[in-house]
Amino acid sequence: VNKWIEGETATPERIADLSQFAISLAKFLSDLQRIDCQGGPVPGAHNFYRGGALSMYHLETMGAIETLRDQIDGKEATEIWENALASEWEGEPVWIHGDIAVGNLLVREGELCAVIDFGCMGVGDPACDLVIAWNLFSGESREAFKSALPLDENTWARARGWALWKALITLEGQLEKKYLTSAMARRVLRELLA
Repeated sequence: VNKWIEGETATPERIADLSQFAISLAKFLSDLQRIDCQGGPVPGAHNFYRGGALSMYHLETMGAIETLRDQIDGKEATEIWENALASEWEGEPVWIHGDIAVGNLLVREGELCAVIDFGCMGVGDPACDLVIAWNLFSGESREAFKSALPLDENTWARARGWALWKALITLEGQLEKKYLTSAMARRVLRELLA
């Protein structure tokens, strides 16, 4: 039995100040990463390899870039992907939530009040927890998020790779099922490829 937490799913309309929200979320992630993770679960099938190496998704990503070649800048997408693959997490493993997405962030009175759904939690590279930088934030709020997290540019490059992978497979999956294209996946791809 889980305790009910009052709040609404995070959307830009429900957030009073997106930059302050970004800073609050960054503080949560920094605090999470500082908790002793000895004995925590390493990336694997149980959490879709979140916190592990992006190379796990190389063939899938390249296939999606090819499938979407008429809809995206394949050269730019490939460059983002290759840049993401060019480094690995060199620090000690840290706790990761594994699914920092708007559906797992609750807002009350315009502010972050809870992070929920820890089903993908594990220990490893924190880059996968940074995808929200493109899924929710932009401009000033993205910069506020980045500035509030003490992570290097290689980690941000891998985060951009995680965001690219997710947006590509979402859009590709909807095309294959003949669904309407995902507005969010397209928005994220525009942000990433800008």
